[in-house]
Amino acid sequence: MRYLFLLALACAQTVWGQGNKSYWQQRADYTMEVSVDVATFRYTGTQKLVYTNHSPDTLHRVFYHLYFNAFQPGSEMDMRLQSIEDPDGRMTENGQSRIATLQPDEIGYLRASSLKQDGRPLRLQPEETILVADLASPLLPGQQTVLEMEFDGQVPVQIRRSGRNNSEGVALSMSQWYPKLAEYDFEGWHADPYIAREFYGVWGDYDLKLTLDKNYVVGGTGYLQNPQEVGHGYQAPGTTVKPPRGKTLTWHFKAPMVHDFMWAADPEYRHDTLAVENGPTLHFFYKNNPEIADNWKNLQAKTAAAMEFYSRNVGPYPYEQYSVIQGGDGGMEYGMSTLITGERSFGSLVGVMAHELAHSWFQFVLATNESEHEWMDEGFTSFISDLCMNAIMNQGEENPFEGSYMGYYHLVQTGREQPLATHADRYAFNTGYGISAYSKGSIFLSQLGYVIGQEALMKAVRRYFADFKFTHPTPVDILRSAEKVSGLELDWYLTDWTKTTNTIDYGIKAVTATPGGTRVSLARYGLMPMPIDLLVVLKDGSRRTYYMPLRMMYGEKENPYPEIDRTVLPDWPWAQEAYEFELDLPLDQIQALLIDPSGLMADVQPENNVWQPE
Repeated sequence: MRYLFLLALACAQTVWGQGNKSYWQQRADYTMEVSVDVATFRYTGTQKLVYTNHSPDTLHRVFYHLYFNAFQPGSEMDMRLQSIEDPDGRMTENGQSRIATLQPDEIGYLRASSLKQDGRPLRLQPEETILVADLASPLLPGQQTVLEMEFDGQVPVQIRRSGRNNSEGVALSMSQWYPKLAEYDFEGWHADPYIAREFYGVWGDYDLKLTLDKNYVVGGTGYLQNPQEVGHGYQAPGTTVKPPRGKTLTWHFKAPMVHDFMWAADPEYRHDTLAVENGPTLHFFYKNNPEIADNWKNLQAKTAAAMEFYSRNVGPYPYEQYSVIQGGDGGMEYGMSTLITGERSFGSLVGVMAHELAHSWFQFVLATNESEHEWMDEGFTSFISDLCMNAIMNQGEENPFEGSYMGYYHLVQTGREQPLATHADRYAFNTGYGISAYSKGSIFLSQLGYVIGQEALMKAVRRYFADFKFTHPTPVDILRSAEKVSGLELDWYLTDWTKTTNTIDYGIKAVTATPGGTRVSLARYGLMPMPIDLLVVLKDGSRRTYYMPLRMMYGEKENPYPEIDRTVLPDWPWAQEAYEFELDLPLDQIQALLIDPSGLMADVQPENNVWQPE
C-alpha cells in the first residue's frame, strides 16, 4: 500500500536552446602527441591548445590541472587521506595512506617543461596539482590564443581512478593524465586542487596521437582514425591490417565536443564490438581471463538495452560510440567511455555499467561543475540508473529508489548531515559525502516526482537534457525545467533540499468522530514544507485520496492515482503548523489513513504517517 509507485515514461518534445540568453562558455581544443614507455610507465608529450575566450572578461593568466602530482607523499590528497575519519578503503592499507608510502618509481607526476603563448614563452608556477601561468598578452573577450606545451609524466601505482597495474592486472588506466586547462565560467576560475573528489572541464575537440608498444590494445575516448594500421579489433571485418614496422604503434584518436579524454591499454585485452540499433557502436575491452569472459559477453546485450533506455527516457546519445573498459579501481565515467573493475558477479557488473553509462548524460553531456554540484551528477545518475536496472534486469521493484531513502534516513539520524550545496571536498567524512551526493541527490528527482507528478518529472528530465546539453547547467536550470513543464513554483524545493538540512516530518495528529463525519488533524513537525497526499482506506475495501497543495506552489499536480477518487482541499500554508479538515465519512467505516502512499516523500518519521483505529 505504501509503495503505489506510478511512473510515466512518455516521450517529450526535444527543445534546443539555452534558457539564459546571456549564457557563454569557454572552448579549449587540444592537439597532443604522446609517447609512452610501458616498461618504466613514463611518458612525454606535446600539447597545442587553442583557447577561445567567450567570456565578457579579459584574462591575464591561465590555470592547468596536473592531477598526477596528487599521488606523492605529502600531497594534499595524502594529507586529507590521513586526516579524514573514514578514508576511502581503496586508498589505504592497514589503515594507513597508500600514497604516503609510495617510492620514487611508484609515485605519479606530471610536469610542464615549457609553455608558450602564440610563440612567446611563459613563466610557470607549479602549485602541486595546479599550474599557474601569467599570459604574455591579455586574452580579450572574443579572442583566441594558442598555448603550446611540452610535458612529461609518470603513471602512479593504481590508487584512485588512474594508475598502473590495478588490482585486476590492467596495465594502464589513463584518466586525468594530461595537463588539462581549468574551467573559467561566470563564477571565475575553477582551479581546485585534486584531493580525490570530482572534476569540471572545458568543452572542446581533442586530437591525440598516442605511441606505445604495439602489443598493447587501447580503448577509451574518441574515434580511431587509423584502424587499418592498428588492427586489434578496430579494422573493418574481412580486411587486412597493415601495421608499420618497429616495436611501437601510433594510435590516432579524435573526439569532438567533449570535456575530458581517457584511455586504457593492456596487452591482454579482448576487444568486442556491438552495434546498437539506431544507435552507437559499443566497444568492450576486458582481460583475456576465462573466469570473467561469460559475464563480459552477457554484459554486452545489457549495455545495449541500457543505452536504449537512457536515450529514450533522457535524450538521444549524441556520439557514435561508447566503450566499457576493464580498469581503474571501481567505476568512473569519462567521455564516450567508462573504466570499471571487471571481476564481479554478473548483477554487479551490469549495475556498475548502468551507473557509469548514465553519467554520459548527466555529466558528459550535461557537464555540471561536479565539485560544487556533485549531487546533480551522482544523484541524477543514481536516479535514472535505478530505473534502468529495474527495467533491464526485470527486478519488478515498486520503489526502485528505496535504497537511496534508507541511506538518507541513516544520515539524518547521525545528526551530521551537511547541505547538498557543500563543496565536494569540504564534507567532514566520506560517508556523509557519499550519501548526500548519491542518495539525497537521487531523492531530489524521485521526490520531485511526488511534488509535480511522475509524468511531469520525466518530461522535466527530458526538457532539462534538451535545453542544457553541451553546456554547464546549474541547480536553477533543473528547477526551471521542472517549473516550465509543471507550471508550479518550486524555488522553495530547491532551497530547502539543497541549501539546508531541514527535514520533512508530517504526521496524523488525531482522527475524531463528528456529527457530520470524521475530523482529521494533521501537523507539520519538520521545517521543510511539502504538499500532502492522504490516502483513506475504507473497511469495504474502497479508497479515496485527499490532496492538500502547498500554498507557495501556486498550483496543483495532476491526480497521481486516476483510478482513485481525489478531493483537492484548500492550500496548506507552510507557516501554519496544524491543518484540519472534515471527511464526509463516519469514523467506524474507516480502516486506515496514510500520508503519502507512494513512499516518495522523504519523511524522516514515517511512523506518524499512519493511523488505524485501536
